[in-house]
Amino acid sequence: MFSDWAPQLVAIVSVICGAGLPLSIPIVYLALNYRKRRRLMELHHAERMAAIERGMEIPPLPIEILGGRPASRSVLLPGLIWLFVGLALMVGLHEFNAEAGFSVSVWGLVPTAVGIAYLIYYFVEARKTNRPSQETPKEKP
Repeated sequence: MFSDWAPQLVAIVSVICGAGLPLSIPIVYLALNYRKRRRLMELHHAERMAAIERGMEIPPLPIEILGGRPASRSVLLPGLIWLFVGLALMVGLHEFNAEAGFSVSVWGLVPTAVGIAYLIYYFVEARKTNRPSQETPKEKP
């Protein structure tokens, strides 16, 4: 009787395990990242409380705790990757132009455009951060 259900059971278990493992990896990453940030916040809080008790200057909150990083660093690499993948697709697909009857290399424009958009954002953000503030502080009477 069990031999009738064995192939279906193996198929069901393999599908569940095959779909479950790739879904569990991001969940585990998010959980571990949350625990790390929470622990860093607790340590920073303890450091601030110790500084207040001793009358010392309160240390500022580091950006790493919040999970942020400068936008210019995080955008340059993906921009270059997308740009060069798009260019490689255009060059590689150019060979199929005669067989297809239309330019297949046009499909390389999509990742190229994404890469160019990332690079434009990178350079615009770099100008924003390097530009001195134009507002002059008001003097108190």
